[in-house]
Amino acid sequence: MRLEIENLHINADEKEIVKGVSLKIGEGELHVLMGPNGSGKSTLAKAVMGHPLLSVTSGDIRIDGKSIRNARPDERARLGLFLEFQNPAEIEGLGIISFLNTARGSLGNSMHFRDFMKEVKERSAGLALKEELIGRSLNHGFSGGEKKKVEVLQMAVLKPKIAILDEPDSGLDVDSVRVIAENINRLRKETSMGILLITHYSRILNYMEPGFIHVMKDGRIVKEGGRELIKEIEERGYSE
Repeated sequence: MRLEIENLHINADEKEIVKGVSLKIGEGELHVLMGPNGSGKSTLAKAVMGHPLLSVTSGDIRIDGKSIRNARPDERARLGLFLEFQNPAEIEGLGIISFLNTARGSLGNSMHFRDFMKEVKERSAGLALKEELIGRSLNHGFSGGEKKKVEVLQMAVLKPKIAILDEPDSGLDVDSVRVIAENINRLRKETSMGILLITHYSRILNYMEPGFIHVMKDGRIVKEGGRELIKEIEERGYSE
């Protein structure tokens, strides 16, 4: 599967936030989108997933050459797109198991419930999530780190073809960053999913091997390169 973002312009509350961004993410590729606060990274991620409060004023979003600009979020998910939220919502009364099982079924993933539960428990253990947590309501009363791990758990169970990860490392301690990075690496190896990882900082990248680095500032991609660009950002910051 291939995701193409072509010259995308995005408005929020009638203000242009993203000003002509183009990206191509192929199977098995790991792209990293970096940049300062307010540069439009999260707006881009939400728009690709079809957020109803954002307006794509020009440009296109395509999967395998077919435009999804007017597709609903659920249609995009069924095509294989996944968005990990920067600030996951707490939904009291919606059990994690029920949520994952329903989402899995809606994507046409047929699996015996026993096998499904086995996978959920194995993935949870790999994320250092206590088993009692997955029996609770979705993110209700969870710490920031637990919420981030539950997002990765969702990705592991649903197995998208292209995953957009919006700051999976924000607010995490060093150990949690490593655990999340290792699980993302494992999923990418197992499924060959393409990944767009959005982050401010380079610490999660110490555990990963990105092939493409993109720097976004003021709604535009201002620089692109390989891993050497990470070191440049660490030394000189985004102001350069």
